Amino acid sequence: MLKLAVGLLLAAALALLLDWYAPSGTGTTMTPVGRRRRQAPQPVPGAEAANLLWVVQVSDIHISRFRDPKRAPDFEKFCSETIDIIQPALVLATGDLTDAKTRDKLGSEQVEVEWKTYQAILKRSRVMEKTKWIDIKGNHDSFNIPHLDSVRNYYRKYSAWRKDGSFHYIHTTSFGNYSFICVDATLSPGPKRPYNFFGILNMNQMKELSLMATESLHSNHTVWFGHFPTSTIVSPAPGIRTLMSSATAYLCGHLHTMGGLMPALHSQHRGGTLELELGDWMDNRRYRILAFDHDLLSFADLNFEEWPVVLITNPKSFLYSSSAHEPLVKILYSTHIRILAFSPSAIISVKVYIDGVHLGNAHQVSGPLYVLKWSPRNYSEGFHHIDVTVQDASGRISTRGHVFAMEENLSLRFGFWPSVILLTDHYVLARVLFGLIVLIQIALLVIFRYLQKPALKEKPGLLTLTSYSLHVFSKTNTFYYSILVLNLYTILGPWFVGELIDGQMGACFSFGVFVGGSFLQGSLTFVVGILQMLFFNLPLMAYLCWCLLLRCQGHSLCSHIRDIRRLVAVVVHLAMALLLAWQVYSCYFLQRTYGTLAFFLSPMRTWLVVLTSALIYKTWTLEPSELRTYIVEMKNCQS
Repeated sequence: MLKLAVGLLLAAALALLLDWYAPSGTGTTMTPVGRRRRQAPQPVPGAEAANLLWVVQVSDIHISRFRDPKRAPDFEKFCSETIDIIQPALVLATGDLTDAKTRDKLGSEQVEVEWKTYQAILKRSRVMEKTKWIDIKGNHDSFNIPHLDSVRNYYRKYSAWRKDGSFHYIHTTSFGNYSFICVDATLSPGPKRPYNFFGILNMNQMKELSLMATESLHSNHTVWFGHFPTSTIVSPAPGIRTLMSSATAYLCGHLHTMGGLMPALHSQHRGGTLELELGDWMDNRRYRILAFDHDLLSFADLNFEEWPVVLITNPKSFLYSSSAHEPLVKILYSTHIRILAFSPSAIISVKVYIDGVHLGNAHQVSGPLYVLKWSPRNYSEGFHHIDVTVQDASGRISTRGHVFAMEENLSLRFGFWPSVILLTDHYVLARVLFGLIVLIQIALLVIFRYLQKPALKEKPGLLTLTSYSLHVFSKTNTFYYSILVLNLYTILGPWFVGELIDGQMGACFSFGVFVGGSFLQGSLTFVVGILQMLFFNLPLMAYLCWCLLLRCQGHSLCSHIRDIRRLVAVVVHLAMALLLAWQVYSCYFLQRTYGTLAFFLSPMRTWLVVLTSALIYKTWTLEPSELRTYIVEMKNCQS
């Protein structure tokens, strides 16, 4: 009965987790054919080249002085040729315009020549004369900047936008206004890497964004954009997602497809706002076209120099639909399938298929718009799949498709892992996990310190030996107090003191960073703390327990390799050696990143290496008299 109850509880928890992290794209305002409105909403997608706006997004460009010499020339070609072909009304460059890393990739600083290269590309390509170019800062553009008025804040000097902070840009067309709200969550002061991986918004910034959100309610649509995904923005209540709930979409970058593991990081907030992370230009040469066609949002994530480019704007994808923000009923009353097709060469054919059936060839109306007459009521029930194949005069072929529907109560879900990555407040999760891990280790120490040690009456098993070693460890003052203080210090003490910004001293704690008279609350610090606990503090305690257990069994440093299974001993010692080597490397990283002073004033790195060496030495040189009771008991048990 108990197993059944536990199973039901686990099943319920899993169902809730999947429901929370796999939000569904739904078009619930679309009326089924059987209950259609008497009058169609006007205007509807038809054969005219009207009520159509498209923009381009590019992110994480990382112009670098030291790496990938093709990155800047490719970006210049993108600005001069790709933008000429697509001719967007607006281009959003969502942060990390420059790389700002040193040659060895360990340090970080603003490199003026990278900014000059970026500005030169914009000027030579004359892209700012062809379209509205809005570029914003990313965390790399804020490395090692003491304050916004600093001469090292090259964004103000070399970017196109040149204004720090969040802002509201309104794009005006003959068919309405479209609001674009920038979320600037970059840190000021901006420490060196890695402690500005998360963005932070304070209460004043949240109030400013709230006012912008209210102003944007009069626009046809609102698109928010920023560098950081909402899951990597630290914000006070009610939270950044609540502020942007009136937006149709939030466009961001920063995560670089997670090293290729997540080529499409898309999800949807509870209020219907789409969150669309764009892969990086740096390594993957990604960019995005986003279109509003009769106020229906469509987009395509694309690879540089892959032609033709195809974007189906009607019928739009069901997965990326939001009944709270879009007039989805217009699809049901539309008269034509609508497609945007771009290529350096002339487009010679645009073939349309629905559910594998060839409907015909779309014809060009004007510019990149191609249309094909259709009857939406033929597809009023269930899901359907539209595919469009475009061929240009150079023989290049491209196919794009998606699922669409017009019926109520249907559901498609976003991927579980993209939703976990985009919808979890990772700094909150990291804070909780870090606290739990530290408390568990402290609790183990204290419990076994004061718990009466049971007598060994028969040949002990693995679990009994583990418990016995924890008793020995916790009841030996040298090790008990050393590890207890280490864990308390991991939570409370400064991990290191050094130049977190050139010329400005700072201190890093688990709960945040003090630098330049400012406090930056903890985010990545908790992640680093988790790694420290899982890959050093806990293994160190386990290793010391194992060594003490061998001492209780009568072994010495030399004899235990002969008398116990050699492979086990070698594996355990090698694992600890590797973890200690990682700790030593982190000391080197600290010196290269924050200076020599940080190396010496680092209790959680340099000092811990010394403490670890001393504790390991102590386990093998501890006087037998201090372990006499345990040694006798272990010998009696073995005999």
